[in-house]
Amino acid sequence: MPLAAQPEPRPAPALGFEEIYESYFEFVWRSLRRMGVPERLVDDVAHDVFLVVHRRLPEFENRSSVRTWLFGIAWRVASLHRAREKRHSLPDAVVDDTPDSEHRRPDAEAMRHQAKELVQQLLDELDPARRAILVAVEIEELSVPEAAEALVVPLNTAYSRLRLARRDFEQALRRMAANRRVRHP
Repeated sequence: MPLAAQPEPRPAPALGFEEIYESYFEFVWRSLRRMGVPERLVDDVAHDVFLVVHRRLPEFENRSSVRTWLFGIAWRVASLHRAREKRHSLPDAVVDDTPDSEHRRPDAEAMRHQAKELVQQLLDELDPARRAILVAVEIEELSVPEAAEALVVPLNTAYSRLRLARRDFEQALRRMAANRRVRHP
């Protein structure tokens, strides 16, 4: 009787779960917030991301970077939570981009907060798929091929969405600036 073919062993991830958590928690947290997860849920959603990471780590084949893999998981988990949030629709607040940020000069902190609030408002106006590629490439500095892989879209689709997201972001910025000029002549 012939022996059944054994599946080839997959290469082990370069990092264990604890190292991934320690090294990438802030990246996941920032990414989730910028993907539209409300402040009050970011910690819980990050926890959910790392539950998926823990469960799926043995399946990770090192075909992409850990960062790319995490971004894809974060995007899918954030999408599920955004859908749940729409059903409950409580208002979100704009937050700092890192947990437990250190104290800074009050005037610099106020300007930094205003800039983040502006970017968050502009991101909130974008289509979720376009927002994801813009966050991945422009804010988290993934390459377009890495972002396409993380978001599970063809490379040409990723480039197209990025171009459209940049256009939409700039249009939203122009609209916001025009509205402010009208209100504050």
